[in-house]
Amino acid sequence: MLSYSVKVVTKMVVVSPDLVYSHLKEPQVANMFRLLENDAEVQGCLRMANVMAVDRLMYNDHGPVHSRIASGSALQIFEILSGKVMPTTVKNDVCSLEDAKVIVLCGAYLHDIGNVVHRVDHHIHGCTIANPILDRLLRKVYPKDPALSIRLRSEILHSIFSHDEEVECLSMEAGAAKVADGTDMAEGRARIPYKTGKVDIHSLSALSITKVEIERGNRKPVQILVNMNNPAGVFQIEEVLERKIKTSGIQDLVEVVALEKGVKIERTVPSKV
Repeated sequence: MLSYSVKVVTKMVVVSPDLVYSHLKEPQVANMFRLLENDAEVQGCLRMANVMAVDRLMYNDHGPVHSRIASGSALQIFEILSGKVMPTTVKNDVCSLEDAKVIVLCGAYLHDIGNVVHRVDHHIHGCTIANPILDRLLRKVYPKDPALSIRLRSEILHSIFSHDEEVECLSMEAGAAKVADGTDMAEGRARIPYKTGKVDIHSLSALSITKVEIERGNRKPVQILVNMNNPAGVFQIEEVLERKIKTSGIQDLVEVVALEKGVKIERTVPSKV
């Protein structure tokens, strides 16, 4: 039913809000990204997610910029992985490779939308809120194939639900979105919630990370480089990124390298992955 081929990306990229734009070559992916970026309900919910997380809980960003960053990182991770391993949804005859990228994009872009209700159980709230949004947007992208839209919606909701550290991802697509969430940690954007203005290990660790990069690895297909100006940043790696990797389903395919001012940190604490 499905043919499978992919061109492997080899260059190193920096995790940033602009990364997603390099992954909009396929028309379905580009169309969905445009819809997400311009949909009043999506953007309104993400804005309110930040009101809850940042303004009321005094946590770090969970809004539109984080959505954009996570989407670019997820698509980068997925592109590298799909050059080595057949994506789960393609293998299961759910959809094509291009449609799988739509799953990754939507799962990463909408994963934190549940914060509009509360941070507690936001991965569950997110599925409830995203469900009618996905129905509406997927109909615009796939107007002639409602059955495909239903299959894609199921996979996207799985990605949103399983981005929580305690939930096991059951697809490469969901795993890419989950790991990508943890890569948005440079210059105070750490994924572990910390109270803004408070000086403790959470804030010190967050502010120590200067840059996160993704590249093809030698030992494992994906290598994530976390650059920091002092070793406090290791706290973010071990308490957030590696916890997400552990339940991502792609833990055997991803390696994290910590760098302090360009020099690899040999960690004495065993990896949790």
